[in-house]
Amino acid sequence: MPKLFSDPEAIAEDIIRDVGTDLVVGLPLGLGKANHIVNALYARAAADRSIKLTLFSALTLEKPRASSLLERRFIDPVIDRLFGGYPDLAYASALHAGELPPNIQVIEFFFLAGKWLHVPSAQQHYISANYTHASSYLLTRGLNVVTQLVAKRVVDGKTRYSLSCNTDTTLDVLRARSEGQASFKLIGQVNSELPFMPGAGDLPADEFSAVLDSTATEFPLFAPPAEPVSDTKYAIGLHAASLVPDGGTLQIGIGQVGDGLAQGLIVRHRDNAQFRAVMKRLAPDIEPAHAGPFEKGLYGVSEMLIEAFLGLINAGILKREVDGVTLHGAFFLGPKSLYRALCEMPDEQLARIQMMPVSFTNELYGDEEAKRRARVGARFVNNAMMATLMGAAVSDGLDNGQVVSGVGGQYNFVAQAFALQGARSVLTLEATRQAGRETHSNIRWNYGHETIPRHLRDVFVTEYGVADIRGKSDAETIAAMLAITDSRFQDELARVAKDAGKLPKQHEIPRAHRENFPERIAQALKPAREAGLLPPFPFGSDFTEVEQRLIPALQLLREAQRRPLLLPGLLWQGMTQPPDALKRECLARLGLDRPITFAERAYRALVNAALTRSGAR
Repeated sequence: MPKLFSDPEAIAEDIIRDVGTDLVVGLPLGLGKANHIVNALYARAAADRSIKLTLFSALTLEKPRASSLLERRFIDPVIDRLFGGYPDLAYASALHAGELPPNIQVIEFFFLAGKWLHVPSAQQHYISANYTHASSYLLTRGLNVVTQLVAKRVVDGKTRYSLSCNTDTTLDVLRARSEGQASFKLIGQVNSELPFMPGAGDLPADEFSAVLDSTATEFPLFAPPAEPVSDTKYAIGLHAASLVPDGGTLQIGIGQVGDGLAQGLIVRHRDNAQFRAVMKRLAPDIEPAHAGPFEKGLYGVSEMLIEAFLGLINAGILKREVDGVTLHGAFFLGPKSLYRALCEMPDEQLARIQMMPVSFTNELYGDEEAKRRARVGARFVNNAMMATLMGAAVSDGLDNGQVVSGVGGQYNFVAQAFALQGARSVLTLEATRQAGRETHSNIRWNYGHETIPRHLRDVFVTEYGVADIRGKSDAETIAAMLAITDSRFQDELARVAKDAGKLPKQHEIPRAHRENFPERIAQALKPAREAGLLPPFPFGSDFTEVEQRLIPALQLLREAQRRPLLLPGLLWQGMTQPPDALKRECLARLGLDRPITFAERAYRALVNAALTRSGAR
């Protein structure tokens, strides 16, 4: 049986006594970090430079930080409500401040997007890795401790612990330990909010060397609230939804595109005529590849279990079973409603959701024949930041070498798409991005960094449509990518391709793709938006109703800051049109109901006008 502790400092002291002063500690990706134990080990090493501490992890979670007065007034109460009791990770604060002690090293293979761009230590110690290779890198570096947040259950008088949210790499290193290829201590920290997930991550107590179990170290799980799905991301999701065959297999990556895709599938299944109508408005001259409702249903196999999958289960779409399971996942992270739904799910239904090692979800080797039988008609849908006209994808880093996030499982799923008969890799991206006051195309002629090389090009989706470029020539690929590019950039990109001799001089972009503008997308989605088919939060929200009204208004103001000529008009409108009761409620939420300073009066007017223009109701 494991040694039981109620004090983090005591369990840290016990780890050092058992393992020694050269600690190589594996921390699960994202949610599964045992924060109190990690902080206690950090504090011991910071106080005693004879202790060498290496922390190997991914996706260090941090509370959001506001960058302006309005953002602070909006987000601070949300942070207090959702993250108030979440213990910050001491090593993250030290990294940001540039104060990491020399005897402590933090190595990550996946970053929270954009959070570590300007932190040299984090950038220098980042390891570029496929998710499935991370466990082997841990073992190579001499892993001797794994700390993990766990759920606890007593069955027939015997205690069991569930790896719950993070079976991903932990099950893989545990298998290596059972085969004699590794020797490390597994240390657990109990959290009563974690759902106890059945399956391979349901472990007997004797797998653990020590467990921290105390009401004093309970904390609310990190629960980032779902963000509203924009028109752009809904359009991308709807196009992707038209690529998913009935009876197939589905993997979805992180982000609002996944929510848009899942809601698109639900509309397709429940209100097929409306789905066909919205697709006709989005792409008038193109017949969707798959547009019918789901009779056979889908099977899910995804490294990340997102809340949208539960929406697909509830809609009767995710219902195709493989050995009694409708969804295999390797880790989960999401809003409080996701954790609550898993905790409250009846045992019979929960048994059809199995958490597995990442080597299972992301790879074919290991019982390959069974995986091939299961993963028929697979669609692997993941996000990219940029793409080139010749089909390379940029998803994790910049051309100056800085890492934005990480490769994660993207390459794994692209490789599966080419290895499985009938499977496709679908990489999604927004056609443009804002950089200050300028709009840039996310489809480039070329770029000095790539995540997925062009020889693995398959399917790209933007809000303007689908580019199916697997097995296509360079000229065919360029033409297809131009067709899903924002029309403000098509001519220049076509000129560069022609000058390089990669596109025929006489090539003309078809008229049907010459109206790739955001306004057309908004107009195409408007009837479905007004009918409630494409809600901003398709799977619920942890934001209050007032906050949900404020979000689009604050987004509008952020856009207006990039175009300062809009601000005087907004200011005048807000000052001359008194707010109604709903707007006053929103203004009160920001502390602008009784402005005192000139700045507060100006902000009140701007927010009042933005609420009107964003259609707050």
